[in-house]
Amino acid sequence: MRIAQVAPLVESVPPRLYGGTERVIAGLVSELTALGHEVTLYASGDSQTRARLIPMVEASLWRSDTNTDAATFHVVELARVTREAADYDIVHSHLDVLGLPFGRRSPTPFIHTLHGRLDVPELQTVFGELADVPVVSISDSQRSTLPNANWVRTVHNGISLEQVPFGGGRGSYLAFLGRISPEKGLLEAIEVANRAGLPLKIAARMPLTAIDNAWVRADWDYYNEQIKPLLCNPGIEFLGELDDHDKYEMLSEAAALVFPINWPEPFGLAMIEALACGTPVIARAMASTPEIVRHGQTGFLCNDVDQMTAACSRISEIDRRVCRQEAEQRFSARSMALGYLDAYRMVREGRSLLDQASAVLNGRIKVQPTPGGAPALPPRAIGPMASRHSASHDVDPRAIPTQR
Repeated sequence: MRIAQVAPLVESVPPRLYGGTERVIAGLVSELTALGHEVTLYASGDSQTRARLIPMVEASLWRSDTNTDAATFHVVELARVTREAADYDIVHSHLDVLGLPFGRRSPTPFIHTLHGRLDVPELQTVFGELADVPVVSISDSQRSTLPNANWVRTVHNGISLEQVPFGGGRGSYLAFLGRISPEKGLLEAIEVANRAGLPLKIAARMPLTAIDNAWVRADWDYYNEQIKPLLCNPGIEFLGELDDHDKYEMLSEAAALVFPINWPEPFGLAMIEALACGTPVIARAMASTPEIVRHGQTGFLCNDVDQMTAACSRISEIDRRVCRQEAEQRFSARSMALGYLDAYRMVREGRSLLDQASAVLNGRIKVQPTPGGAPALPPRAIGPMASRHSASHDVDPRAIPTQR
């Protein structure tokens, strides 16, 4: 299959340091290529990939010293992809809402993965107009605020596991991995560590400096007023952004990852990175976390800081080998790629049926009557929603990861 992957330009693929969406795209492109598909990646010029790379900017925009309007570059990227769409069998956009209208103008079907939060009121208007556009969720919980969108399926994120070390948690410390913002819960992670009497290593991205908007200013206020005064406390170690080697070394020797989110997390890549290292996850039980963490088996799902603190005394109950096995079976890049291949086939099949129906209605195809006199119809329901309710006929169901 000829597949175009359309990546955000704000960070390279894969990211040098922090960057969940770009890390997921890197793993997906690598596995699709390994499976024999012809993949083209539209991304920043500093990306590294085995696929054919079409650089849309010289370097990732977030690494630029200028206050760049990323939307402008993404519109140009989408315009070029649409112009070249006939070269592909499927176009996979990772640009969230911005990419949604472009598939309607394309001779090749588009599919869109929504990587961000969807509980934004404006999205109700967007999907009121674009309800037919095929979209993929990265967790079942992500769908809850947009139940009428054309959900093809849920495909959980995955990561490449070959370079991820399995660790014994010998460091006897807690780990926090994410970015410094109120929704990620770093303040609560510090409180849990202090109350449990355990050291805490913080691998976190500072708020952005190249972008000036209300969210970034709020993150800086959060850091300066609530986080920075606590970083000098005994046992609290701020490591900043880490590359993959240092990040996995930190996670593999941690007793547990603390994941006290305060927002409807669409997925939470840090959780599966920890599990891949054999490290259990202590998470707030909301949004996507119950889909990722098995309570009492790969970590603990908690309602508040009190329960997370209590869970720290139960870390030894978790078998770290089970955590690693869970990552291998459910959250590998290969499992993710197989899930997307299923989604691609479903969307292409749906587009084919629509094209047949349009040709019949416009007289380009003459429908031959059946022996009983009724016109012969395609074997499956016609319509943009049809393929999301049944599996593709040409996919071995044993090759598709079970959705949870």
